[in-house]
Formats: sequence, C-alpha cells, structure tokens
Amino acid sequence: MTNKDILALDNQLCFSLYATSLAITQLYKPMLEPLNLTYPQYLVMMILWESDGVSLNHIAGLLGQQPGAITPVIKRLAEQGYLNKSRCETDERQLQICLTDEGRALKDKAYDINNCIVKQCGVERANLIRLKTELDDIRRRIVAGE
Repeated sequence: MTNKDILALDNQLCFSLYATSLAITQLYKPMLEPLNLTYPQYLVMMILWESDGVSLNHIAGLLGQQPGAITPVIKRLAEQGYLNKSRCETDERQLQICLTDEGRALKDKAYDINNCIVKQCGVERANLIRLKTELDDIRRRIVAGE
C-alpha cells in the first residue's frame, strides 16, 4: 500500500466499522418497530433483560457512554411504560432502573431478532462470533490505552 492509498476511504478500518454499524442498525429498525423500540432503547432493554435493577451509571458504562447521553433513552422507555426509575436506597445519588411487567414481556417478542440479523448478514454464526470477539478485543485495547 502506498502513502497515497493509506488515506483512501475504502482502506480505512474506521470507515468499514462505521458503515457496517450503520447497515446493521438499519437491519434492526423494521424488526424493532413492532416493539416500539429504537436501537439505543433495544440496547438498554437487553441490559435490563440480563440484569434488572441496575444503576444508570452501570448501563452507561456497559454501552461506553456517559450517563447524560443515556438519560433521554431511559426517560423515553419510562414514558412508554417499559421501565421505572427510582433513587437507590443505599445511595440516593444513584438512579436505579427496573423493568416493568410490560418491559419484561418484550423480551419474549425480541427472541427472533438476533436470528434474523444473523441470517441477513449471510455469514455463519461461528464467523460472526469470531469477528465479535476480535472487535471486543480491539475495543478493550483502545479503552485500556494499549
């Protein structure tokens, strides 16, 4: 690769990740509409389906976001009746997020989404898992400053 090629958009890892992320997010959109969820809301719901009753800071940390960036998403989910927000009894500075019955019920409706995404990617699940593991490793190294 020449110096001229190094700056070509098609040679940029960051662009490939960005464009692929956008394309995958667009795949989710029609599948999430019946659940009345956006993709960021879906991410929050997946965290809560796995571990209900966690803090806003915990959710933000898992998503690699600041709590202030997640607050509007949490607010909208609460307005939709999918979760409740309350101050933590042991630390009033912390906001605890808990699913409602309606929010828990959405999990059953969301099971097929992952299989549909895998199918539409046209790649074997094992290859997608390997790719995800590699991307997680890259993100970990970037965050750790390695």
